Amino acid sequence: MAIKFFIQKDIPDEIQAEVCDTIAALGGRVEPKVPRVGFVLVQPGTAEEERLRLCWSTSERPERYFVPYTYVEACKVSGMLLKQIFIHDGQPIRMHIDSSIANINVRSTLSARIMHSGGDPTASAQSARVILADPNTEIFQHLVKTYQSEANKYVESYLWVKKCIEKGQVIYTPVVYKNPGGRRPGEERTQFTAEDEQHLCEWIAAKIPYKETGGRTGNRLYQQLCEMGSEPEFAWVARHTWQSWRERYKKNATRLDVKIAEIVDEKKPAHGEKGQYGYVRKPEEKPKRTRKKRNSTNGVVDGDPNASMKVEGGAVNGVLDGVSAPPGPTPGPSTVPLETYSLPMPVPLSMTGVMSTVGGPADSFNPIAYQPPTPVFQHMPMPVPGQGPMDAETARRDVRKEEMEDDEVEWQIREGHATPPAWAAKRKVDGEEEGPHKRQRIGPQEEPEMPNGLHVIDQAVRDIAQEFRFLLEEVQEYYDKCGDPERTRNRFKRAREAINALEDEDEPPAT
Repeated sequence: MAIKFFIQKDIPDEIQAEVCDTIAALGGRVEPKVPRVGFVLVQPGTAEEERLRLCWSTSERPERYFVPYTYVEACKVSGMLLKQIFIHDGQPIRMHIDSSIANINVRSTLSARIMHSGGDPTASAQSARVILADPNTEIFQHLVKTYQSEANKYVESYLWVKKCIEKGQVIYTPVVYKNPGGRRPGEERTQFTAEDEQHLCEWIAAKIPYKETGGRTGNRLYQQLCEMGSEPEFAWVARHTWQSWRERYKKNATRLDVKIAEIVDEKKPAHGEKGQYGYVRKPEEKPKRTRKKRNSTNGVVDGDPNASMKVEGGAVNGVLDGVSAPPGPTPGPSTVPLETYSLPMPVPLSMTGVMSTVGGPADSFNPIAYQPPTPVFQHMPMPVPGQGPMDAETARRDVRKEEMEDDEVEWQIREGHATPPAWAAKRKVDGEEEGPHKRQRIGPQEEPEMPNGLHVIDQAVRDIAQEFRFLLEEVQEYYDKCGDPERTRNRFKRAREAINALEDEDEPPAT
C-alpha cells in the first residue's frame, strides 16, 4: 500500500509541484486531506504549521507524523524511509542545541536531521528534554554536572543524533558506577528530631537505595546534601552541618536502614537509575574514522549504490507501495559520475633557470625552475691558505699571546702610591715600543684670529666696507649669501665704480 502524504496548502506552488513529482517517482501518493496514517508535510515556523499540529496531532493517531516538506528529498538522498524515532508519548522530543556548537553549518545540519526523524530542535535549555553540546568544551561538563540529578533531562553530544538514527532508536548515554569512597556504617554523636531522621532517610533512599553498593558513610554524600540547602525544598538541611548528618546515620545505621528500606520498597527505584549517588555519566567515545574502500576497476565505493527504501521491515526497490519500480537507479546525487584526474608525475629538468607555463589539473606536469639566489658573501675576499702547514712553535706562540696570565686580575687598579698594576706597565712598554709608529692624536684646530681679536672673515668684511664706503650690514649680508670674500670685494668694487660714473643732476651742462 502506498504511503500517503498531505502538503500544507500555503507552501509555494513551485515547491509543492516539485515535492509531488518526487513522491510520485518514489511510489507515494499525495492526498487532498489529512490522512489517518501517513505524513503531514509542513513548513516549520509558520502559523499554518502550528494550526495543523493543534488540530490533527492527537494520541489517537500515533502513526500520523508531522515533518518538514524537505523530508521527501532527505528520504530520496538516504535511499530509505527515515524512521520517526525522536517521539516520546506521541509528541516530538524537544531538544536544545547549545551555543558550544558554534559552527553554523553543523547546527543547521543537526537541526534538519532532528526534524526529519520526528524531533523538535527549537526548544530552550530549560524546557528541552535533551541538550546537545560539544563534548570537547568546558560547557559540556558544566551541563552534565548541572542536570545530573534530573531524571527527565539528558545532556548528549552532537554525535548522539547520528548514532540514534543509525540504530533506529533513541538510546541515552548510560551511567556507570563510580565508588564514592567512605567507610562502612559507624556511630554518630548527636541526636536529631524524628522529622530530621525522616528527611535524612528520604535523601539516602533517593541517592543510595541499596546498601550493598556502599557509600552511605562517605563524606561526599552529605556534602552534596548541604549544597542543596539553597533550594526551597531542602531548607531543613541548614539545621545541621554535613558532619552531623553523617554521624547521625553512622551511629543509628541499623535503625535508619529499616526506614530507608521501607521507602525504597514504596518507590522501587531501579538499580543504577539516573540521579543515584555514585553513578556518573559514561565518558564520550571518540568517533572512529573509517576509510572507504574503493573498487579497483571503476573507483566506486564498495556496496550497492542503489539502496532501496524500506517500509516496516519490507524491502522495495525505490517505491513506497510495494510494487517494483522500473529497472535502473533512482535519479539522485549518488548517480552523478565523478570526473577523475590523473596524478602528475615529476620529471627531470632539461633546462635550468627557465620557468615554464603552469598548467591545469588535467595537463601534463610542467616543472617550474627558479634561478638560484645570489650568494650573500660572493663579493667578500676569501682567505688564501699558506703554502705550507704552520709549525708547532708558531702555533704555541700565538696561543701564549691569547692566554691570560694566572696572576693577572681583570679589574686590578692602582691604590695610592703603590706600584702600578701589570696591565698598566705592559701597556706603557707597548706604547714605548710602538712610539715611532704610533698615530699622533690630532685635536680640534684653532681658528686664526687677528691682533684686534676679530676673526679673519669678519676683518675682511670690515675692510671691504671701509674701502668702498658701504655699510657693514650690506657687505655682511651679501657675504652670508655667497660665502666668498673675493667675490664680495669685486661686487662692491664694481658697485662703487658704477656710482662714481653717475652724473650729478645739479651740475650745469658743459657749453
